[in-house]
Amino acid sequence: MRERFRLLFTTFEREAWVRFFLALFGLALAFASALLSTAARESGNLLATAVLASSALLLAAFVGLVTVPYLARRVAFRRVRDVLDYDVTKEGLVYLALTFVISIAALNTGNNLLFIVVSAMLAAILVSGISSALVLRGLELEVSLPNQIFAGRLVSTRLSVRNARKFLPSFSVSVVPPKVVSKKKWQFRRTEFVYPSRRSGKKPIVRWPDLSMQRQAPEDTPPGIYREKVYFPYIAAGDTGHADVDLHFEKRGRYAQDHFGLATRFPFSFLTKTRRVPMEREVIVFPSVEPTDELFEILPLITGEFESYLRGRGYDLYRIREYQPEDSARHVDWKSTAKSGSLKLREFTREDERRLRIVFDNPAPAIVGEATYEDAVALAASLAWHFADENAELSFAAAGFNGAGDLFQFLEYLALVQPSTGKSVLDTLEVREDYNLVFTARPRGSIPTALWQSSYFLFIEDK
Repeated sequence: MRERFRLLFTTFEREAWVRFFLALFGLALAFASALLSTAARESGNLLATAVLASSALLLAAFVGLVTVPYLARRVAFRRVRDVLDYDVTKEGLVYLALTFVISIAALNTGNNLLFIVVSAMLAAILVSGISSALVLRGLELEVSLPNQIFAGRLVSTRLSVRNARKFLPSFSVSVVPPKVVSKKKWQFRRTEFVYPSRRSGKKPIVRWPDLSMQRQAPEDTPPGIYREKVYFPYIAAGDTGHADVDLHFEKRGRYAQDHFGLATRFPFSFLTKTRRVPMEREVIVFPSVEPTDELFEILPLITGEFESYLRGRGYDLYRIREYQPEDSARHVDWKSTAKSGSLKLREFTREDERRLRIVFDNPAPAIVGEATYEDAVALAASLAWHFADENAELSFAAAGFNGAGDLFQFLEYLALVQPSTGKSVLDTLEVREDYNLVFTARPRGSIPTALWQSSYFLFIEDK
């Protein structure tokens, strides 16, 4: 019993019931106004009759326009109605206009031949509707997307439409993206009636809870994956049609699509009939890792600093070179010194060679411009991709990132990251034996001194 009550309250639509009772209240007022207008008419009061009758009509019209469409969308036939969408084509409009003109002529002249022509034209509309519905029925859609998608690169995907029927083929079918609905919706908002108004500057005397209808803008949704239709001229019964589609994503980020559409104009192009196919698909587009001029300019500097940091850290001999004043005397090779007559020094490679940590210190909003920020994200992704190809032992650090050394998790983080006001990752960064490649927008004087010796800094600054 408790579970039933819990299920009842979870499925309870408060706004729908509020509108329902408001509709009852409005209709009751309209009925009362209509009765009072009748009484006023019988008493001979024309002004009261006109006011009360007009009030009854206005209340009934208001309830009909505001409440009935909203409640109608929640009844059982909603699913049946939303199965197919209809869009009248230009050809269909011309055909309907021609049918209307011939119908008027048939009514005016009483010519039986014109009535037969009108009947045939209306029958063609009926046949078109039934045929297009049969074409779309029994079709199944499958969408194949790759796991790794990079901004700026063409991605090959495959759409497959299967005709599950055994006898009837399908003609002229298109896979179309969903319609973008950007209209604002009317919604009730809780407000407060205040008298006198706050604008008057006087202390309010009356405060009543109130409801107001406001237009609410739709929530931000990620952009769609497919933007153009894919056409299949013929799909035999029991067969599957395939189409390879190249997608191009200019920007990093999340792209999602909750449904697709199967559309047809078969057979006469009077209507474009679309059947919605619920199918949720989401892709994460990684930042571009294509080599840029900035990458070619910075990479030699980073590589040089990285290799310099690696020397003298292990036990395998790297090379023997001339002794420099800043070198430690404990690595002097005395045998080579005795043979050559000048001080020689041994350099060793480190055992955990090529350990690199890429640190992305996410700046706060409005610190740098959008273009500068996007360039920094793309550069971080390109360097991570480059050193992964060089077989370097990579790890990553960023605020809110827990992927440690997983390259694709770091690329996903960079794909979705936005400027944030959180705490800087440099304040809690653990100093290790890794060489750090740091992206930051912090001033140079605020960077911890322990990082300067083992890090290469790429400052995110507007040019």
